[in-house]
Amino acid sequence: MGAIPIPHEQWAQVIEKDGELSFKKIPVPKPAPDQVLVQIRYSGVCHTDLHALKNDWPLPRKTPVVGGHEGAGIVVAKGPLVTSVNIGDAVGIKWLNSSCMVCTYCMKGDEPLCPHAELSGYTVDGSFQQYALANALHCARIPEGTDLAAIAPVLCAGLTVYKGLKESGARPGELVAIVGAGGGLGSIAIQYAKAMGMHVIAIDGGMEKGEACKKLGAESYVDFMSSKDLIEEVKRVSDGEGPHAVLLLAPQEKPFQQATSYVRSKGVVVCIGLPAGARVSMPVFDTVVRMITVKGSYVGNREDTQEAIDFFSRGMIHAPIKIVGLSEVGKVFEMMEQNKIVGRYVLDMSR
Repeated sequence: MGAIPIPHEQWAQVIEKDGELSFKKIPVPKPAPDQVLVQIRYSGVCHTDLHALKNDWPLPRKTPVVGGHEGAGIVVAKGPLVTSVNIGDAVGIKWLNSSCMVCTYCMKGDEPLCPHAELSGYTVDGSFQQYALANALHCARIPEGTDLAAIAPVLCAGLTVYKGLKESGARPGELVAIVGAGGGLGSIAIQYAKAMGMHVIAIDGGMEKGEACKKLGAESYVDFMSSKDLIEEVKRVSDGEGPHAVLLLAPQEKPFQQATSYVRSKGVVVCIGLPAGARVSMPVFDTVVRMITVKGSYVGNREDTQEAIDFFSRGMIHAPIKIVGLSEVGKVFEMMEQNKIVGRYVLDMSR
């Protein structure tokens, strides 16, 4: 494919200072030798983007920075060292924008743990702009003809929960409790768990989220807003013994303190959500004698990425999305803080 016309300026959502977004025109960047320039068509909005805006994580953030890390688009330019991606290819920009590829973690396929990793929308400019840069080796390969709006949430939300399910060790036929099941990550986690042969117990708040979780395939729903005893209710809907695994996706701390009380003996609790300043605690005696495992799960590596995309490409994942314009990111963040979002909001870069 020949050269694609590239403008000099573009619209972007820029974090100028903590808590303040600026919708403005900025220059279109040029790719370094190992980078591609991607014309972003759509970008999902993740709870991590809200943390980036607030700067409330113990992780240094670039300022100013363009937010976003679920960008799906088309390669329009590339650096001279890039041979793995061609102009015109559909690709995705993920949270992990690049890594060193030579440290012990990268050598073992654990590149998200690389101490020199660059993070889209956090330490480098992300996908809340019409043209964004990505390391050619790390951008996700999207099959030709894919609906770019529909796949955008898979690039972070889908990848993150798919990795968490793998880390849980849950097997087909076993029970998995998903906490925060009605949100952006949870709505996709339900589908990946079902596609992997697991039975799902959805935990969230409100009737609307309960109905949405059931439609996506959850077999049981526990409403923490109306439940008189959440721990006992989760046990009751899981044969009295508790789920084999728990995925904690919630943006609040309390669920992280409850999970070991209802997971079954020898079960696994996987911490994925990142509430600011939150801690995990559990009774030592109970954790030891019931042989409970508590672990963290971060984003997936390049292999996990392509596996997660493959589930989507085979029609097994349908992320419930609502499309709005790039200018409306602030409104999405407001709804996110009010816990009013069901599914995932996706930004249309042409609006």
